[in-house]
Amino acid sequence: MMSACPDPLWPSYRAGARLTVDLDAIASNYRYLQTLASGASCAAVVKADAYGLGIERVAPVLENAGATDFFVAHVDEGIRLRSVVSEKARITVLHGPRPGASGDCVRYGLRPVLNSLEQIALWRDEGSRTDVLPEAVLQVDSGMSRFGLSGTDLEILQADTRLMEGLKVSLVMSHLACADTPDHPANQAQKDRMLQMSARLPPAPLSLSASSGIFLGTDYHLDVVRPGAALYGIAPNRTGPNPLSPVVRLQAHVLQIREILPGEGVGYGLTYRPDRPRRIATVAVGYADGFSRLGAGQGCAWFEEIRLPILGRVSMDSLIVDISDVPEGKLGPDMMVDLIGPRRSVDDVAEAAGTIGYEVLTSLGHRFYREYVGNHENPSEGD
Repeated sequence: MMSACPDPLWPSYRAGARLTVDLDAIASNYRYLQTLASGASCAAVVKADAYGLGIERVAPVLENAGATDFFVAHVDEGIRLRSVVSEKARITVLHGPRPGASGDCVRYGLRPVLNSLEQIALWRDEGSRTDVLPEAVLQVDSGMSRFGLSGTDLEILQADTRLMEGLKVSLVMSHLACADTPDHPANQAQKDRMLQMSARLPPAPLSLSASSGIFLGTDYHLDVVRPGAALYGIAPNRTGPNPLSPVVRLQAHVLQIREILPGEGVGYGLTYRPDRPRRIATVAVGYADGFSRLGAGQGCAWFEEIRLPILGRVSMDSLIVDISDVPEGKLGPDMMVDLIGPRRSVDDVAEAAGTIGYEVLTSLGHRFYREYVGNHENPSEGD
């Protein structure tokens, strides 16, 4: 007889779902990328709370795996990171120093990326209040039109050398727009453009490639690579099998099971109506947990080896799957199905929703019970 009691391995049955994060897989992915980019230093990007997986848990694992350089987006992310890594770890803030925050960069030992003439001036002004101006990164816009110094900006800097006086430039970087499409001509064009632009700046190590760029080959590695999504198991492109270890598994509780007859509607809008009797299960994950309504009809859950198609629209706190192929009595309330796991990756979920794995991963909600596993295991936490 099937038990209605919570799974004994489930330490908190107050949450609707469990998100398992494999810390060993993160460490393994870092070491793999480090080997792939041998000859270049391998940093670790932990912005957006380590892509939604918890910077306090993830960053120390990456440092233990060999990372000494970390990248975040905002100053407050850098301050948060500073408290969980060693003093020798270097933290770079991609969005640079904003007015009022440059002093915090100095105070917490954060290296800003200077993306504009205004940020260069702001950082130099901060240096006038210190004995030694801390190091900074210069970013050039090699063709993405998002961040970085333009060709015109470089002409201004060359025409007035005083604008760079006192700056300690420890890295020059840019960012590829199409690295996940290996044969895109923009990749070569951006690399050439970056090399031309960096030649007009003070000599410093160069960095162009983030996760996908690492897989374009050694010509793109330069001095520093900056993997982010790849650390967390996201495929670098869709041209072949994913060489990275999966990091997350999302399992959700079954809340209710019912049988429906032909023609009966399912979910909001009654957008699904079966043509024959079906058994369906309501599952405790919805769009408030980051599981998108978009592409739901292309999605599925899994129970053991059985695919469970998602039926109708995803609700805020739940979704409905077809369990007709599961033998009667094998799956019941309070048991769990996989929404992300061995048979359905983060990238698969993203493809069904018409988005990318980055968005899926960073959108995963904080109502899940989170469990961190591996040799770096820490006590689980209920969110």
